[in-house]
Amino acid sequence: MKINKVLNNNVVVTTNQHGQEMVVMGKGLAFQKKVGQNIEKEKIEKHFVLQDTDTSEKLNQLLQNTSDKYLDIASEIYEYARAKLPYKLNDYLYIALTDHISFAITRMKEGIQLKNTLLFEIRKYYKTEFDIGLHSLTIIEEYTGIKMDEDEAASIALHLVNSQLSGENMDMAVQVTEVVNKTLNIVKYHYKTELDENSINYERFLTHLRFFAIRYLRKEQMEETIDTFFYEQVQTKYHQAFKCAEKIATFLEKNYQWVLSVDDMVYLTIHIHRVTYRQKKMN
Repeated sequence: MKINKVLNNNVVVTTNQHGQEMVVMGKGLAFQKKVGQNIEKEKIEKHFVLQDTDTSEKLNQLLQNTSDKYLDIASEIYEYARAKLPYKLNDYLYIALTDHISFAITRMKEGIQLKNTLLFEIRKYYKTEFDIGLHSLTIIEEYTGIKMDEDEAASIALHLVNSQLSGENMDMAVQVTEVVNKTLNIVKYHYKTELDENSINYERFLTHLRFFAIRYLRKEQMEETIDTFFYEQVQTKYHQAFKCAEKIATFLEKNYQWVLSVDDMVYLTIHIHRVTYRQKKMN
């Protein structure tokens, strides 16, 4: 393997046998090395493939002012998360985590602790990501000796959620979480009941709400597939759930300027019915 780009003395960019750009790490790997020279394989400690060629340039900019130790931590968290999550992670997560960890540790050393206002919601709605965030705290402590709290685990979880969404726009992950939380609250208030968070219907509803919010935030248009007859059937058969869906539609239009389609109303109604039906029978 030959060096395509030197990021610092310990990190270089190369190309693997499949023609994919790859970041290679190792102590002194690039010391006094230049582009085009061979990489000493015995010095390689860690590597990861980049699907996005723009990411290496951003890594280069980041590592000019940040220790590559934080890239080590980010890489380990990334690999752990990739094994645990059912969706593909964006390459930008390497940069987001490296930058976040570096800044968080600097803050901790300065005695500054920031509270994550979405801690409760993240722990509740993104359980897998939050568990990965908790494990990430262990990884950070092993590397740095610094023990962080659940607020940082929640922040890391948000980066994982965001990686599924749009790579760089952390605001989108926050908005998705807020939309999900507020929508669930409307359902709870409408039915005057708590929802069974351990049920499969609750998990399905959460998944639907997340991707529903993602689609609207990305302004993605979905082809209409439901006819008026079926819409009216759902409206009649699931009257209470439809009324709840109308409240959600009004809220989303007022606060986010989202106008729900016929398909959205039908799917939302069906999910609301499923997630509340068993509870109504139990009450």
